[in-house]
Amino acid sequence: MESFTLSFVSMLLALALVLGLAWISLRLLRTRGLGARAARPAGGDDALRFVRALPVGARERVVIVEHRGARWMLGVTAGGISTIAHWPQDDATSGSAAMRDAQGTERP
Repeated sequence: MESFTLSFVSMLLALALVLGLAWISLRLLRTRGLGARAARPAGGDDALRFVRALPVGARERVVIVEHRGARWMLGVTAGGISTIAHWPQDDATSGSAAMRDAQGTERP
């Protein structure tokens, strides 16, 4: 019985040590990650902002995202992502631009 108690206590100590090391590692990773995010501005040039999504099928969607001030309308399917329309930065801010498809031609 003494051998069981001794092995059980040693197992609990080993488990506590592993959990403690995991907790310390996660705390270090979290603080380093927040430090990198704090140094970078929230509205930086590389920010990708989700605007809206519209489901058009079981697994298909039309998504509007904003990147560097320009808006992109994307078709998202299980097979891939394709560009439907693009509004450059000047046109995206004015709101009165004609839609353009992937080849740059205007649509009504």
